[in-house]
This record gives sequence, structure tokens and C-alpha cells, in this order.
Amino acid sequence: MGAGASDSYKILARHYDKGYAASQFLADIPFYVELAKQSRGPVLEMACGTGRILLRVAREGVAIHGVDNSPSMLDVLRGHVAREAEDVRGRVTIHEGDMRNFRLEQKFALVMMPFRPMQHMYTLRDQVDALTTAAFHLAEGGRVAFDVFYPKFEAIAANIGTEIQELEWTEDGTGRTVRRWFRKKSYDKIGQTFTGEFIFRTYEGERLVLEESDPLKMCYYSYQQLRALFMLTGLEVAEEYGSFAKAPLDNEAQQMIFVLRKGEERKARVSSARRN
Repeated sequence: MGAGASDSYKILARHYDKGYAASQFLADIPFYVELAKQSRGPVLEMACGTGRILLRVAREGVAIHGVDNSPSMLDVLRGHVAREAEDVRGRVTIHEGDMRNFRLEQKFALVMMPFRPMQHMYTLRDQVDALTTAAFHLAEGGRVAFDVFYPKFEAIAANIGTEIQELEWTEDGTGRTVRRWFRKKSYDKIGQTFTGEFIFRTYEGERLVLEESDPLKMCYYSYQQLRALFMLTGLEVAEEYGSFAKAPLDNEAQQMIFVLRKGEERKARVSSARRN
């Protein structure tokens, strides 16, 4: 996960993998795995969570570092890694840290931020800092890749206070059914954020036996705003897509997906500094 001083993902971490395994709308895995393979590694995944993408990359023979600021998410990831084959375990390095200020000595052929961690960067300072972290860790010729949702402004403002069921799955070992709802609480046009909560209800048959909730806050971006952020952080667009199937980024887009490289001006400044 992306921002926040405290670990607000304890409940979400416990349900994360099972919930999204039941989801049919996450088409990002092949996209990011292919980028990682093309890069030949090493790869840095910022906000790696429980390793949904990270483990797929490591299984493909690519060395990958993952960083996240949620101890709960990383505990789940470490458990997954421990159950992998020895060669896969050897390709994975895990760090606890904040994507706004995380720094390693190592440089990477690919820095990726799958599944919208940039939407947990709520201020301009946060957004610049996160992209600066990504750019800092790029090796020569390296790429940054990330996605955010394409903003549908009518939908962002709609359904305040309404519970909408999103996912359902069966718990391993218990046979219980877990259903996840989302309830939007507010939105801020000026700050370009909205808040809500995930509600997890666990059932034995149709009898409710447990209810839990985790808060959610996300920001959203316009296309031109993102292009300005790239300029501020010395990055430029190499590729852009409106879907993980690489559809055009146009009025029909569902996602805004970017593959970035260091801009020529930034590279020239770095080269000059080295010579001097």
C-alpha cells in the first residue's frame, strides 16, 4: 500500500488475496509480468502488498524487490514467499518503507506500481515524492510503469452512503462465505479525493457471524495533471494505454496506464553532473 503513517490495512490484508482471486476484473497481471520479463530485471515494485504481482514475476525467473509500508500486508507476503520453491524465494527481496521517501543504493531496469498506489498519494507533494522515488531507482534505460483509473466524474459523485456488494468468496477451511461491500462516504472536488469503507461480512449459510470494516481514501487524476507531474519529476511518456490489453487512451478508456522513462533534459543534467 502507498501512504499513511499507521497500518490501516490489517483487516484488508487478511482478505486481500482471497477476495481478488474471486474477482474477474483484474487483468493487470499479464501486463506487468510481461514488462518485467522484457526488462530482464532487476525489478522494484512499489506498494507491493501481499505479492499478487511480485510472486508472478519471481516465478518467471526475474529478480524483484518489493516495498510496502503496511506490516500486515508484508506479513502475508512473507508467508507466501516461504511456501515458494527455493529458486523463487531467492529472487525476492522485501523492504518495509514509504514510497514517498524510500531509497536503495541499487538501480532497477523496471520500477512498477501496479493496482493504483498512486491514488493513495493525496497531495501534490506526495505525488511528486512518489514519482521521484521511482525515477531515483531507474537504471540507465530503465522504465517506470503504473496505472490509475480513468476518472468518470459522474460515478465518483454518485451513491454516497449506499452499500454496494463487490465481491464474494469462500473461506478456506471453514466453508464460510465472505461478502465485501463498499460504501462511499464523501468526495472532495477541490482535493480530488473520495472516502469510503470496505465492509466484510462473514456468513455461515445465510447467518451473519462477523462484520469488519477498513477505511479507504483515494485520489483521482486528470490526464493533463499526470503529464504535469511527469514534467516535475523528470519523466516522460514512452507508452500509454487505456486498458491492460493496450487499447488506446481515449474517451473509451477504463484505465490510464503509463510506461515512463527519464526525460532527455534530466538525463543531460545527470550526465553533466557526473562529468563535473
